[in-house]
Amino acid sequence: KLRDWSLRAEGKKYIAELHASTFAFKLQFEETQPVLLQGNKGLSRKGPQEQQASYYYSQPQLATHGSLQVNGQSFEVAGRAWLDHEWSEELLPPGAVGWDWIGMNLNDGSALTAFRLRDNNGNAVWDGGSLRSANGELYTFNRGDVIFKPVRRWKSPLSQANYPVEWTVRTPADFYTVRAVIDNQELDSRVSTGAIYWEGLSELIDSNGNQVGSGYLEMTGYAQPLRL
Repeated sequence: KLRDWSLRAEGKKYIAELHASTFAFKLQFEETQPVLLQGNKGLSRKGPQEQQASYYYSQPQLATHGSLQVNGQSFEVAGRAWLDHEWSEELLPPGAVGWDWIGMNLNDGSALTAFRLRDNNGNAVWDGGSLRSANGELYTFNRGDVIFKPVRRWKSPLSQANYPVEWTVRTPADFYTVRAVIDNQELDSRVSTGAIYWEGLSELIDSNGNQVGSGYLEMTGYAQPLRL
């Protein structure tokens, strides 16, 4: 809970409430699948050393419904959501300045995660991810399985950072295009966490050009190196 903003768990569902000056929402998220343990049974490597790892689980394909208020107008909304929980004492290996990360709910019920940790020259320091099919089969990606290649960039008028808002992402499952729904989804949290980063709604398109899912794209370390 943060002032009058809250996220609380009730059994197998979550309830989120948020009130701001021009918008508000109350949403309910219900589990439709078991918890997805990332990496090795929930321990996700983030570098060549064993201690460079995080505890990480996801809850994809959350059935979502509720209400959204914008400038005095109220709308009923429904869809699918994704919840991540990750914690670590040592997350970034030496030389890493940030990461590129996707978590995607596929239309067939599958769940795709892919990430890379990136150095100052844009090269991958580490990568990984997973694909869980709708019937629960889990494939965990190995180091070198995931490649992010920028396709189109957007320059933030606030931070002057150049973010790749469209990517080609190679995984063992397919070559995907990840495309931001809205270019300007930069978040300025310098007064709280101290970071400026990009995170927002994106489309997932397969190698045949079909939109097969949607979810979030997160990019850190473009405005300034991320310090954790």
